[in-house]
Amino acid sequence: MHKITPRTALLMSLPPLLWAGNAVVGRLLVGSVPPLMLNFLRWVLAGALLLALGWRALRAPGDIASRWPYLLWLGLLGVGSYNALQYLALVTSTPINVTLIAASMPLWMLVVGSLFYGVHPTRRQLVGAVLSGAGVLLVIARGDFTALARVQLVAGDFYIVAAIIAWAVYSWLLARPPAHMQGDRRPPWGWAEVLLVQVIFGLLGAGGAALGEGLAGAAPIRWNGWVVAALVYVAVGPSIVAYRCWGLGVATAGPTVAAFFGNLTPVFAAVLSAALLGEPPRWYHGAAFALIVAGIVVSSRRSAP
Repeated sequence: MHKITPRTALLMSLPPLLWAGNAVVGRLLVGSVPPLMLNFLRWVLAGALLLALGWRALRAPGDIASRWPYLLWLGLLGVGSYNALQYLALVTSTPINVTLIAASMPLWMLVVGSLFYGVHPTRRQLVGAVLSGAGVLLVIARGDFTALARVQLVAGDFYIVAAIIAWAVYSWLLARPPAHMQGDRRPPWGWAEVLLVQVIFGLLGAGGAALGEGLAGAAPIRWNGWVVAALVYVAVGPSIVAYRCWGLGVATAGPTVAAFFGNLTPVFAAVLSAALLGEPPRWYHGAAFALIVAGIVVSSRRSAP
């Protein structure tokens, strides 16, 4: 068991707070910035900032060119798809709903691992997946399981489920990289170089999606000081600061402990939504959070020897 120091606790708590803020800001920008354009602008700004930190990756374009299929998938899934779908979800759903449904990520990790990587879940993991899935269904049903048969899903519910499936595939690609991204064959890239290369490839998809959105008749951006400040926040906080703090925290405390801190995101989203959006949490949000956390606790516990 890793000892949790105040520094580690701060490192692991800051990313969920920033990600919750990203969901709330995305909701606040509805009507001011089209969601796919928001995702594109976010990563354009983040990429420009990352150039100052990860520019060394561009000094050896051959390292990128020889690995482009893998890097393209990482960029399209982690940058182009997940964040775009999240912002689309926030057009019709609330930050609390979006972050709670996204907290079912362990369930989708198990599904993707079993289907595509031959990693079959244990009995504990299956029980945990059922509990986490029940939490998601509780949110979708708005607190009434008997209403599932007649519940009318909003588009945002589908978008965020698609987003976390994309993120689950992205995470497995990171966890099981091809041979050319392992050991001595891996380029000498730090976290900034890796993220910068992903952003470059992700912008291909994000830019194409934003262009299609504009051609489909999306309203133009309503520029003002608030919009500029919001764009700076989503480019710096959730995109760069959270990523770096999360990496440091995981390296210190381990991924299992990190999973528990990650589930603070819907808690922070509930607090921020109540304060900034006037969307107070309902009883079923708390119940769903308890189910999702219970699922992660059960699935992450080791069986007795």
